[in-house]
Parts: sequence; C-alpha cells; structure tokens
Amino acid sequence: MHTGSAAARGFTLIEMTATLAVAGIVATAAVPSLHGWADQQRLKGVAGELSSDLQHARTEALLRNEGVRITFLGNACYVVHTGAADRCRCDAEGLGRCESGAELIKAVVLPTATGVALQSNVRSVLFAPEHGTASPTATLRLSGAQGRTVQHTVNLMGRVRSCAPQGAVSGYSAC
Repeated sequence: MHTGSAAARGFTLIEMTATLAVAGIVATAAVPSLHGWADQQRLKGVAGELSSDLQHARTEALLRNEGVRITFLGNACYVVHTGAADRCRCDAEGLGRCESGAELIKAVVLPTATGVALQSNVRSVLFAPEHGTASPTATLRLSGAQGRTVQHTVNLMGRVRSCAPQGAVSGYSAC
C-alpha cells in the first residue's frame, strides 16, 4: 500500500553542483601528482635502458673478443659500437651511423618529448675484451623534466651502480 504523496527521487540541483565542485577540486589536486608520476616513469624507463646498454656493451666486448664502447653524443644520444670513439654519431633522423671500420651495435636517441636529458663526465667508455674492464670510469646522470635524477657509475671493473640523489626516484637507493 502506498500512502501519502510520492517523494521525488534523485538529486537536487544544489546537491549535484556541490558534488561536481568537490570532484573538480579532487581532480585538480591529482593532476600535478599524476604528472610527477609520469615523469618519474619516463626517467626510470630511460635509466633502465641505459643501465642495460652498459651491461650489453660489456658483454659484447667479452663475446666478440674486441673492445666495445659506448659513446655519449650530447645530452640526447648515445651509441654502442666497436672502433674509435669519433667514428660513430647520431644523425638528424635519430639513427646511429659509423664509419672507418667501426661497427654500430645500437644507437639511442632520447626524444625531447620525454623530458629526460643525459649528462656524462666522459665522452666514451671502452669495455676491454679480456675481462670486461672499463676505461675510463664514468658518472652518467639522467635528469627528468621535474628535476628528479638517476645516476649510473661505471667502475674500473665495468660494473654499474645506480642510485638517485636524495632517494627521489622510487626503486633506486639514495646516493
């Protein structure tokens, strides 16, 4: 049985407006942290690739029984190759090119859209074929658009140690 007048069901205009205002405030607060998370993920991806490429260069030197180097060309490109450091480059199309007997193994161009820049204290690191040792040692810093940094240090034994200054990147210990 139904008694009395039927109550209107649904939301009033005031309730709907208040709900939308709260949702807008929450979304606005979440956007900066979402950008920070995306920046950190891009940085971690590039850092992981560089660390892997350093290990790959060392392994290739041992397998080929010849020196393999990784050459850093500016803040947006590096090349894994055999031969002298000045024999390889990245061209305008983002492809690696080698000449005069040098063999290209891999070229990596960091697109400006990623916001990740590479800094190196050396132009090139040579991994020796006998024991995989590195010469010279190197410190490589990858910086994201929001200032986070991942640092790779290559020691004389050719091993890579990775860290993040002040522990600002999840998954990396503090430097």
